[in-house]
Amino acid sequence: MALCEPLELEDYGVQVIGEASPPKWHLAHTTWFFETFLLKPFVADYRSFNPEFEYLFNSYYDGVGEQFPRPERGTLSRPTVSEVMAYRRHVDEAMRLLLDSDQAQVRDRVVLGLNHEQQHQELLVTDIKANLGLNPLRPAYVGSMAGTGEVPSVPMAFTEYSGGIAQIGADGGDFRFDNENPRHRVWLDDFSLANRLVTNAEYAAFIADRGYESPALWLSEGWRWRREHSVGAPLYWREVDGTWFEYRLDGEQPLAPQLPVTHISHFEADAYARWAGARLPTEAEWESVAREHRVAGNFADGVLHPLPATDPGLSQLFGDCWEWTSSAYTAYPGFEPLPGALGEYNGKFMSGQMVLRGGSCATPAGHVRASYRNFFYPPDRWQFTGIRLAKSTNRS
Repeated sequence: MALCEPLELEDYGVQVIGEASPPKWHLAHTTWFFETFLLKPFVADYRSFNPEFEYLFNSYYDGVGEQFPRPERGTLSRPTVSEVMAYRRHVDEAMRLLLDSDQAQVRDRVVLGLNHEQQHQELLVTDIKANLGLNPLRPAYVGSMAGTGEVPSVPMAFTEYSGGIAQIGADGGDFRFDNENPRHRVWLDDFSLANRLVTNAEYAAFIADRGYESPALWLSEGWRWRREHSVGAPLYWREVDGTWFEYRLDGEQPLAPQLPVTHISHFEADAYARWAGARLPTEAEWESVAREHRVAGNFADGVLHPLPATDPGLSQLFGDCWEWTSSAYTAYPGFEPLPGALGEYNGKFMSGQMVLRGGSCATPAGHVRASYRNFFYPPDRWQFTGIRLAKSTNRS
């Protein structure tokens, strides 16, 4: 609700791209989750606020029922915003009956629901940015982020890591999603990893060197995507009279060279890495390094934009930008999805997507960990996605 405070009433129903959803839908869907997976099965006399909401606000749970088409969510003028707010109040009040439950299944579903809501808090931020940033007026969502680009970024350097057998995946303790299980062994060859994310200035050099016009740098599917969609710069970049501007949540601003480049597709990240004489890390390489570092960074409780790297050591592993890896999103050996419809949460999407790691400036603090696996399709770039380079190391 706090994330919606800067919005005008007209903003709640807007959906400018098919991947993004209107703010009103996010508010209703997260409410639907608690109603569907907690109130209906565990509260005997629970009465639905509106039975038709089960169809309107089901995202992709086929085991629950049919869903209203995702690309058409912005066509729904009804229910009104006030009705959605009343729906949230209705479910919140009913949830009070369950929060003191001593049933393990109830507790587990409440925790899953809270983590699900955190995911939608992030999606709400990025979807609002799409709605505003792709508006010709490019209106601001928050006040000035002055100073974010004035601090220089440290020079890029690579640290070498020895290969061998490593273990990745969730290792017990706090909450984790099912796709982080089970913990298992992997083999790593020697590799090196960049100390920070790629900056706007470095990516602008790729553009200036005609990187978008060099097919040898691109995956075949990526080259076709670039041509079909006339892509020549990151999402939210705009060139005016030879000067680059970037839309941020504080409005369109001159491109800050020292900030991490963001809103990059996997295709663009992979092409840039080739141009730079490097590659994207595997998710196993990334996690093997991240496990040795504390989860701290620029998350959603800070500035809603990536910040420059100021630590000469390994930095920006967590927060700032989701980091594309070269790993396809597939099941770990021995993976078992959650039972019932909740098993559709992650497992059904293990096809055609790529893994991202680390969280972003729009991720709620405390939501990610070293084993956290995010995943998007290669063309997707409306999230705060960025680039960390890796190299193979030949220790002959």
